[in-house]
Amino acid sequence: MTHEYTARVPEVRAAEVPEPGAVTIVVPTFNESANVRELLHQITESVPARLPCEVVFVDDSTDDTPEVIHEAARDCPFPVTVLHRDEPVGGLGGAVVEGMRAAGSDWIVVMDGDCQHPPSLVPELVATGERAHAGLVVASRYIKGGSRAGLAGSYRVAVSRGATWLTKALFPRRLRGISDPMSGFFAIRRADIAADTLKPLGYKILLELAVRSRPRQVTEVPFVFQDRFAGESKSSAREGLRFLRHLVGLRTASPVARMLAFGLIGASGFLPNLVGLWALTRAGMHYVPAEIIANQFGVAWNFVLIEQLLFRERRQHRRWWDRVGRFALLANADLVLRIPLITLFVHRFGMGALSATALALVTTFVLRFVGTEALVYLPRRGRGKGTAARRAV
Repeated sequence: MTHEYTARVPEVRAAEVPEPGAVTIVVPTFNESANVRELLHQITESVPARLPCEVVFVDDSTDDTPEVIHEAARDCPFPVTVLHRDEPVGGLGGAVVEGMRAAGSDWIVVMDGDCQHPPSLVPELVATGERAHAGLVVASRYIKGGSRAGLAGSYRVAVSRGATWLTKALFPRRLRGISDPMSGFFAIRRADIAADTLKPLGYKILLELAVRSRPRQVTEVPFVFQDRFAGESKSSAREGLRFLRHLVGLRTASPVARMLAFGLIGASGFLPNLVGLWALTRAGMHYVPAEIIANQFGVAWNFVLIEQLLFRERRQHRRWWDRVGRFALLANADLVLRIPLITLFVHRFGMGALSATALALVTTFVLRFVGTEALVYLPRRGRGKGTAARRAV
């Protein structure tokens, strides 16, 4: 559920403002009550009257951040809106997407609520986008004139650099021309946002935008990453894991990439299978029932990985026990089907045992992948339309 609070004061008349008419500044916040008053003050001082703006805070806080924003907004010469989310779906990235949907301006500027992104750069971001006819303008720490000075400590610098290198290596085409895909400070035209295609997870929303719905024309401006005004960074090991999951989800968005990842996950399942087989036979169990039980260890391992890495967005289509049962049935059917296939290839088509086994493995793998997508993770017929209707109401 989202709660909205708006503080409005007299605005600059539209007739006095040349195109572009306005900018919406979207600020996702989580327990930033010590920073938001200073941020609004900086925006008031930095954004000129000829570029009227509105500020939309999308708040997932558990402290008094919404109340502090509401009180500070009384001194602002522009509209300030607070959208408080009871359920922070998608993390910071999901908050940004919700703020984009609420934006009423041609240009949307996304920035953090801790004052590390200088509001004085907002007019330049919009002006650069207009001059270059760009759909996306990224404030970059890694081009001439930019700096990551505000990153605290060599550890955070190393993590930031490593994440940047990894994302650019995984998406060389989609991130071409973007030197700082980890930036949380950018401007984008509202017309270039395909919100329905976005599936954010965690705090790297620029990466999500660039990969799933990148505007045709992208440009950059340098910026100096500032020191935090107050409080501590929200970065954590948990956010790092969410980021890695997000990367895998983006990289495996296409069916071919997803099939390759499915195969790698399936191969990794041999490890728990072999460990289980070794433990059971050492305990005195006959190797045949031991192999049947040990195979379930591999099935469980594979299920957990594909749930977390490949089909995260589709898990809501079926209950977890339904997904587990269907996946286990397909995985074990693979064993049952493989031997008759090998026999067929050898006796009917005259293939050698080795080549027949290899072909049977490939065949059952493809069938297992297709079956997993179709029988475990595709929505049930008629379910999507009903859900959409309920949401519309």
